[in-house]
Amino acid sequence: MPLPATPIEGRIALRGQTEDLEAIDRPRGEATAADALSSSPGRYLIVERGGDSRRLALTRQVTHLGRGFGATLQLEDPGVSRRHALVVQRRGSVRILDDRSANGTWVNGRRVFDAELHDGDVIVLGRALLVYRELLA
Repeated sequence: MPLPATPIEGRIALRGQTEDLEAIDRPRGEATAADALSSSPGRYLIVERGGDSRRLALTRQVTHLGRGFGATLQLEDPGVSRRHALVVQRRGSVRILDDRSANGTWVNGRRVFDAELHDGDVIVLGRALLVYRELLA
């Protein structure tokens, strides 16, 4: 299955605190001064939508990603399963786990069922594009 060429178009509902960021169109792992100035230290998922970016702080041990109402990050896209993936923080690392999704979970262009996330990793769920960010103190 080919990767989507465009970010999600439509509504993205983010549960939790979010704020606008500049669009991310830079190579994996390349941060800008705006990232450091606009964000507190921590772990984040940056959600791309058209020219817009939204930030979700990963403050829970488990973050549910999907189209369903129970998802922490609710992505309204028919290509995203109701329970699509989980982001799990444990023992100093962050992993993404596919939750038996229909269209798969993709990290840096590879379909994964379980993968450790690193700063700048690009995650694709359906047509939704997310970037994992780790900002150190």
